[in-house]
Amino acid sequence: MDIRISPSRLSGSIAAIPSKSDVHRLLICASLADKETRIVCPSLSSDIEATAAALSALGAGISYSNGAFEVEPIKKAAAAPEIDCRESGSTLRFLLPVAATITDGARFSGRGRLPDRPISELIEALSSRGVSFSAAKLPFVTNGRFSGGVVRIAGNLSSQYITGLLLALPCTENGGRIELTAPLESSPYVDMTERALDRFGVRCIRSADGWTVPQGQHYVSPGEICAEGDWSNAAFFLAAGVEVTGLDPQSPQGDRAILAQLREIERGSAVISLASTPDSLPILAVTAALSGSATVFTNAARLRLKESDRLKSVRDMLISLGGSAIETEDGLEVIGTGLSGGIVDSQNDHRIAMAAAVAASFAERETVIRGAEAVNKSYPSFWEDYRKLGGKADVV
Repeated sequence: MDIRISPSRLSGSIAAIPSKSDVHRLLICASLADKETRIVCPSLSSDIEATAAALSALGAGISYSNGAFEVEPIKKAAAAPEIDCRESGSTLRFLLPVAATITDGARFSGRGRLPDRPISELIEALSSRGVSFSAAKLPFVTNGRFSGGVVRIAGNLSSQYITGLLLALPCTENGGRIELTAPLESSPYVDMTERALDRFGVRCIRSADGWTVPQGQHYVSPGEICAEGDWSNAAFFLAAGVEVTGLDPQSPQGDRAILAQLREIERGSAVISLASTPDSLPILAVTAALSGSATVFTNAARLRLKESDRLKSVRDMLISLGGSAIETEDGLEVIGTGLSGGIVDSQNDHRIAMAAAVAASFAERETVIRGAEAVNKSYPSFWEDYRKLGGKADVV
């Protein structure tokens, strides 16, 4: 689907959608709990649906109606489940350790760029603790069970590896310990995992070099729980000057730093590290392009392994819109020359499509976004909300 956007400033107020990062975790915790859980989640996305379907394949009873999930926990894991992670990296990396803990074997598959996204370090960690794999990348079949104990893994590759192991360890007989062989990056995402575990009665002990999950613990359902509002998707509208309600200023989500980052760019000549907030680059780069000064983004090499190579795709987006940006080894340099409009290929990346939409509202002339349906991965109602706020967007 292609969408043509005419310049028109956005204004007004919109409610935040649920954080898919939070919902992934809550769905998994609820599926491993002692009794049914109701998760209040006013809207869905493709990634959330991928995790719900994968948990159903594992044996959970999951239904969705009236803005909430009803989750009946896994009583007995399905034999040889087929787990389709679709295009969701979180689904794959979170559920691989969990499935390996509660089943003797499972088949994992995925689509789009997911089979090429990094997973080898998590495979190595699980292989060291009793799990074998039929291949080094998707699709593959696992065999054997994750035994817990001491797992050594780097923290600078993907925080999702740490989350998956933390979610799995309470299900092992002896608990375990995660020891970091390299410092943790994207720490706020692990903070979210610790909070989800705590809400389901599981304690993990954090130390300077890792985490310990004591043995003998079980997931305990809180009965009903509400998903947080999503700072990462709210960032697009916040950058456009729109009020977004339903956001917790004390949330562990790293992307709540967006307000401070926007202020840095506004002050001019900013250098912004994205080590803890890599997903904010697309919209921050658009803001920088409109700022009238230069902004340097660093510590973002991992963005090359997202739904697109985001350092390249953000650069290409800005150039396509008449901006100026230089791609570096681990970041981007953006010159605030303004944006004239043009044709942007989303490259099937939801964050590129949404950032381009905000950019187009400030551009001098019309913009066409190709592959605009990419927003469905995290924010299916994005275009509806965009129009409600005054955006002029028409399907071509």
